[in-house]
Amino acid sequence: MRKLIIASMAAAAFSLAACSDKAQQETSEAGAAVADDVAATGDAMAEGAADAADATADAAKDAGNAVEGAVNAAGDAAATAGDKVAEETAKAEANDKQ
Repeated sequence: MRKLIIASMAAAAFSLAACSDKAQQETSEAGAAVADDVAATGDAMAEGAADAADATADAAKDAGNAVEGAVNAAGDAAATAGDKVAEETAKAEANDKQ
């Protein structure tokens, strides 16, 4: 009876050892898959951040162009107003001389 128990325990130990190797292999494969997913997610996030930075730079450039256009338009309007003031002043001075 004792030999039977020892043989059963040995068989159980070998079964557990074999199962443990399989479990370790599956755990290792699952870990590798998770690592690959994390790496892919990191790459996607980096690409998304680069795209966002490019879009921000483009938007800033467009905003700069719009500000430049507005400043130019304001300068033109001020020049036109200055010309109109000079013209009206000349007319007023001419009227005063009459």
